[in-house]
Amino acid sequence: MVVLSQAAIFLRRAWRDGKEMGLSEDRLRSGFKTGVISALGPSVAVLAGMLALIATIGGPVAWMRLSVIGSVAFELPAAELGVSQFGYSLGDPNISQRAYATAVWAMTLGGTGWLLVAAFGTRHMEKAREKISNGNEKLIPIISSAAMLGAFAYFLSGEATAGTPETGSIAVGGLVMLALLRLADSRDIQWIREWALGGAMLVGLVVGTALQLTVGSWW
Repeated sequence: MVVLSQAAIFLRRAWRDGKEMGLSEDRLRSGFKTGVISALGPSVAVLAGMLALIATIGGPVAWMRLSVIGSVAFELPAAELGVSQFGYSLGDPNISQRAYATAVWAMTLGGTGWLLVAAFGTRHMEKAREKISNGNEKLIPIISSAAMLGAFAYFLSGEATAGTPETGSIAVGGLVMLALLRLADSRDIQWIREWALGGAMLVGLVVGTALQLTVGSWW
């Protein structure tokens, strides 16, 4: 209920601010639909991470960390780091109480950083954005795109060389994304643009799973 309430508040605020910025109803609906579709791909990854965490730290803690507080990109490595201090890995049966507690503390303490930044830094983001752009509004889309590319590159850098399934998943997913966007631009098909990210992530997930089950990891 907390997550749904937050989503409803953010949606209402975004819709109101969009109208104040002069966006039409059609553009607002298109943005909303694109956001919903784009959320499907990451939700599959969160579900897979949830299953991995449940096997080690149980359902309640896994649900709390991945549905309200944390991110699957952080929670899995943090839990793995915690249990590895005692010679265990995620999914190992009969881990010790100290390994379990260490994993939970690693996730909890490690996740406080972005909570503090969001709580105390959000109000200053607009001033930081204006200072970075130096008053040039044309730089805002470029800076935003660069930040997004940097975030994706950061998350992919560790996975790209982690093994054959990971490398194949990233490569195929990226190629599918480019192909779908090129097809959408050449034929001006809006729904392909909306489904491009979710479709590319789903194809990459399937390819990575298939490689893991067939050839395994070559490095």
